[in-house]
Amino acid sequence: MIQFNNIDTPYLVKEKKKLKSWIGYTIKKEAFTYSFININICSDKYLLDLNISALQHDYYTDIITFELNDKGEPIEGDLYISIDRVRENAKIEKVTTEKELRRVIIHGVLHLCGYKDKTKKESLIIREKENHYLNKTESFT
Repeated sequence: MIQFNNIDTPYLVKEKKKLKSWIGYTIKKEAFTYSFININICSDKYLLDLNISALQHDYYTDIITFELNDKGEPIEGDLYISIDRVRENAKIEKVTTEKELRRVIIHGVLHLCGYKDKTKKESLIIREKENHYLNKTESFT
């Protein structure tokens, strides 16, 4: 099950059915299965507070991913996405909010599949994967 939730913002995610199919496709292509993924849309303030309390990081971010499953088990996870950061990044990148949201979602999903982004090499790999799967979004209805 993939679920979209609003925490403290009224932002409405568009094309949820399409996004769910695309996320499922990505997970399958990465040779995983999933039990549940909660995609929680929130504000900068909410995500900053979560970043501080859960990770001891005192800075804004666009996403925090929590992997909840044990290794070898189907993916279970929570994605917390700041719609404020997504909107700001969309302006900087000159893309729509929806396109930037898809990038952030797939970034979190790839983290759930085991990809990291702490080193330059890891960041390059996860960016390549993001771009690969972003190019697939239009094939889902």
